[in-house]
Amino acid sequence: MAKQGLKRQQNRFAAILLLPGLLTVLIFTSIPALTTLSYAFFHWKGFSRGGFAGLENFHRLFAFPFKDQLFMAFRHNILVFVGIYVIQTSLGILLAYALFKAPRGQRFFRTVAFFPVIFSLVIVGYMWQSILNPFYGPVNWFFHHIHWEFAAQTWLGNTSTALPTLVFINLWRWVGFPTIIFLAGFNAISTDYVEAARIDGASEGKIFRKILLPLLAPSMTIVTILTFIGAFEWFDLPYVLGGSSGGPAGSTDTLALMFYRLSFGSVDSGANEIGIGSALGVIIFAVVGIGATYGSKFLRAREVEA
Repeated sequence: MAKQGLKRQQNRFAAILLLPGLLTVLIFTSIPALTTLSYAFFHWKGFSRGGFAGLENFHRLFAFPFKDQLFMAFRHNILVFVGIYVIQTSLGILLAYALFKAPRGQRFFRTVAFFPVIFSLVIVGYMWQSILNPFYGPVNWFFHHIHWEFAAQTWLGNTSTALPTLVFINLWRWVGFPTIIFLAGFNAISTDYVEAARIDGASEGKIFRKILLPLLAPSMTIVTILTFIGAFEWFDLPYVLGGSSGGPAGSTDTLALMFYRLSFGSVDSGANEIGIGSALGVIIFAVVGIGATYGSKFLRAREVEA
């Protein structure tokens, strides 16, 4: 009985401590999110809500003229996720391993690698906009200086280079984040495995491939899920450098940009479609939620196998 009473007191104390945080999440996150999602099922005239619309907003979203924009934006989000995940994860692992093996100065280089992450993305966007300027930017100046005129591009003004350029800028800013996560993963690996492999005559490359990489599975899960969520909610950098229309000619449009454009209007149309924008918000929420949930389960299962 004494143990049960103590257990009830502990549970009551834990509930009291958790209550402020749970209420904060409920009031400022859950309720606004559910309210916003409910807007998809009503008619709207400007910002005035009308009667119940059922699935009409979803039907309109998948009809002309929104259907083509939707699939193009979804395609861009997939390309962004693949590009960022493959390149950023690979660079993050290599940088983390270099820091892990560094005999000295690890704290300094760790700070340097993470430093761009703390920059405001608006500042990062405008900084790279100046660097990549086709007329006075240092990138094109360098190519002209070495007589590689063919390599000089209107990086942010060409439909074929705009999206890869944004992915590169995003990589430059965020690569320090997976680097720190993977570095923590390397530091958490017991040295007994590495020492046993060295005694058996394994080379450094084999130790990296056969021991260290498989044991990075928990860190890989974190990076994969966060990269997926970030890629399908990508808004700020395309908005800063391409505007709400995802310029040039929609080549950098994303689902989040389209949601903003529909819900709050754009420079081009000046109109807003709250219901259709909310329907798109439901789809984004479903894609991110389902993808993150099943991806996490799959990767956790792989961790157990590893």
